[in-house]
Amino acid sequence: MRLTFLGTGTSCGVPTIGCQCPTCTSTDPHDKRLRCSVLIETGTTRLLIDCGPDFRQQIMPHPFRKIDGILITHAHYDHMGGMDDVRPFCQFGEINVYADPLACQGLLEMLPYCFVDNRYPGVPAIQLHEIHKHEPFTIGDIEIMPIEVMHHDLPILGYRIGALVYITDMKTIDEGELDYLQDVDTLIVNALRQKPHHSHQTLDEAVAFAQKVGARQTWLIHSSHDIGRHEEVNASLPSDIQMAYDGQIIEL
Repeated sequence: MRLTFLGTGTSCGVPTIGCQCPTCTSTDPHDKRLRCSVLIETGTTRLLIDCGPDFRQQIMPHPFRKIDGILITHAHYDHMGGMDDVRPFCQFGEINVYADPLACQGLLEMLPYCFVDNRYPGVPAIQLHEIHKHEPFTIGDIEIMPIEVMHHDLPILGYRIGALVYITDMKTIDEGELDYLQDVDTLIVNALRQKPHHSHQTLDEAVAFAQKVGARQTWLIHSSHDIGRHEEVNASLPSDIQMAYDGQIIEL
């Protein structure tokens, strides 16, 4: 199984419009961060986790073939604002989208024209599937276990796929959810910045969470320009907890 980081940035992306900070003006390509999304592929199945407003740009370098499922973490624009751009993939059939009830409602409100009885020709053909925490489901040859984390006071989904766990936009997690985080090999989790934030983990909080989970390798995502430059941040972290970067590929 192969995972590609399509985007590792926060809602504003990096560089941030109008900012002249050292991160935003960096010439290091690792400091260019599109909105968060990953592509997961086996020999027969292709999944996308979140489909933000940079999806078109993110997917263009990749082979044009069927997307078997899109997993949505929550109904915020930076995580599903690119759903209209999946329309070219509808030539392979309907796009199956999996989301919790709140995110399903958000999609219905954001893309009402996709869910009417008489759709305008050419709009994305989306088949919406409501999912719930702790109720596993399978897409192709991939089994997925949804888990719940808290984005401030909003419950959102993370996903466990085998020994991989993907979490974004988390601030806290219930102790009971840790039962689903045993024997994790690869953890992907959000680290927004150095200073405290009301709805996202700081870098220190992300490191503490990673150490609690005890994964073999942790990759940090959903990072803003305020976290600092990729090279400098990674130099300050242990080798088993590192910032991911756009375009990075890991084998699972």
